[in-house]
Amino acid sequence: MYLRNLQTELLKLAEKWCVISVTGPRQSGKTTLCKTAFPTYKYVNLEDIPTRLEIQKDPSAFLRAFPNGLIIDEAQLIPQLFSYVQVFVDEDQSRRIVLSGSNDFLLMKSITQSLAGRVAVMRLLPLALSELGDTSKISTNELIYKGFFPAIWGNGREVGYVLESYLSTYVERDLRQIVNIKDLELFRKYITLCAVRIGSEFNATALSNELGISVITAKEWFRILQTSYVCYELQPFFRNIGKRLVKTPKIYFYDVGLACYLLGIQSPEQVATHPLRGNLFENLVVTEMLKTRYNKGKRSNLYFYRDKGQHEVDVLQEYGNELRAYEIKSATAINSDFFSNLKYIKPLLGDALLSTQVLYDGNSDWDQPENGYINFRHWQENNPWEKGE
Repeated sequence: MYLRNLQTELLKLAEKWCVISVTGPRQSGKTTLCKTAFPTYKYVNLEDIPTRLEIQKDPSAFLRAFPNGLIIDEAQLIPQLFSYVQVFVDEDQSRRIVLSGSNDFLLMKSITQSLAGRVAVMRLLPLALSELGDTSKISTNELIYKGFFPAIWGNGREVGYVLESYLSTYVERDLRQIVNIKDLELFRKYITLCAVRIGSEFNATALSNELGISVITAKEWFRILQTSYVCYELQPFFRNIGKRLVKTPKIYFYDVGLACYLLGIQSPEQVATHPLRGNLFENLVVTEMLKTRYNKGKRSNLYFYRDKGQHEVDVLQEYGNELRAYEIKSATAINSDFFSNLKYIKPLLGDALLSTQVLYDGNSDWDQPENGYINFRHWQENNPWEKGE
């Protein structure tokens, strides 16, 4: 069992909020986290059909049976329960309920309809590097290949079995809760094509042409991948700086190991020689940045820069009016070319740009605000901007 960084934030929230929601991908460790953070709370899983049917008979009586704390897993399966939760906590502000679910769309729909303003919403992604502990003896290729689902690291289960189980459960069961997709095999091909485009701009037209589906369907299916925590979009940075900037987001996976599995990669050695190795490494680093934000209960502040002249910076991190720029390189040695785009955007962003860094896979660090470079693991461990925010 791994100590999750989000636990600290959950305990703080429980002091002031009656209702806390924890969403995230299936198998990311939500149940374990909730039970660990609140060991005295009663735990109920609504995926258990007899339990679900019993609660539906009298939701009010069910809630009142546990006034000292309650964890409801897969809470979105009984949408009408949320109205009863509202009344239950309004009657007594000392009552505490934790709602957990892997379907962000249905869970948030129920929350906004009945619990708006009464619930603190948190997101738990798969393990962060810092939660794994000492990774100095684990190669980057192994990190990329395995990904970060707790079952792979904590239980030592075979990567392929865990990820195939995840995909099968997701495609054959979870999707039916969101939308009625008739051709599930075609949808699985769609997910694979998204993996092929990892770290690239989302092109619904190209996806629709390859699969023989409409552009509208291609966009809708990606929305489904987002709400069920399979993929996410990194939005382009847009500010009036006198340049024609792209407005299309880039595709990333919440778990890089799942992307590897979809690409047919079967070992860390295959990661090392794969043509998308650089994109997978970029996915790893960007998602680690996102985990840092979510584990503090903060929204994403990540963007990328690209203009029509094909100048690109992998990540711009926004702190109010301040910006910090990062190039992400999978190389193990520094090349002067790595800094060219960082130098290019400095005069465009002016005083708002406080630092530029190259995050790479090498061992040497030169952590300077101008043209610094640092191993991505060291940066993650000692990121002063997030720690000091």
